[in-house]
Amino acid sequence: MLRDDLGAYLDGLLEAARYRDYCPNGLQVEGRADVRRIVCGVTASQALIDAALERSADAILVHHGWFWKNEDGRVTGFRKRRMQTLLAQDINLFAYHLPLDAHGEYGNNAQLADRLGWMTTGRFAEQEIGFVGVPPAPTVADDLVTQIGRVLGRTPLLVGDGRRLVKKLAWCSGGAQGYFEQAILAGADLYVSGEISENTVHLARESGVPYLAAGHHATERYGVMALGRHLAERFDLVCDYVELDNPV
Repeated sequence: MLRDDLGAYLDGLLEAARYRDYCPNGLQVEGRADVRRIVCGVTASQALIDAALERSADAILVHHGWFWKNEDGRVTGFRKRRMQTLLAQDINLFAYHLPLDAHGEYGNNAQLADRLGWMTTGRFAEQEIGFVGVPPAPTVADDLVTQIGRVLGRTPLLVGDGRRLVKKLAWCSGGAQGYFEQAILAGADLYVSGEISENTVHLARESGVPYLAAGHHATERYGVMALGRHLAERFDLVCDYVELDNPV
């Protein structure tokens, strides 16, 4: 498949142009024109680049790419090593941040809900990135901690009332703790995201709505996995997801 055709397809599928984001979405580093093998991962780290080299990949597809707003733009140190490796081996880098959080089928939030059995009933937060829904049956927050820990393979952190009955919940993968108050206003009995901040604890205690931090990396694996499977099926590409351990 031609690189430019792949980029155009992904841009359209994920509606990349509609999002105001903190980084460029789409093709971030141009490599060879023909793409047959893609390595997928959460973050475009040196370890993922090395894995792509081992697999003779033509492209890397990630959620967390490069060139973030307010980031140091100088190509030195680890940035030079990453960039130099890609350019020397003529490997493409595709990255989709908010578009891959928000997509209704292949996005991180949609895929997280699918794995946990939650039914989506609405959206909330800036650019409707966050999801609102219901668990299969009303359950207490402590039991959801156990379920999420089992599915994601890590122990989540719950702050607030663990005995609160959860009939409606809100979630947004990654570092979306800043949407907690909006989740409360949306009527959630529990809010799930990846990371937690100091002030999150106070809001959970004072509002009565518990907050569950399930891990930034852990909550953002499944979107790029699903997108890779889709590309493999639709275009007969080889798409390998590479899991790199990340405790955060």
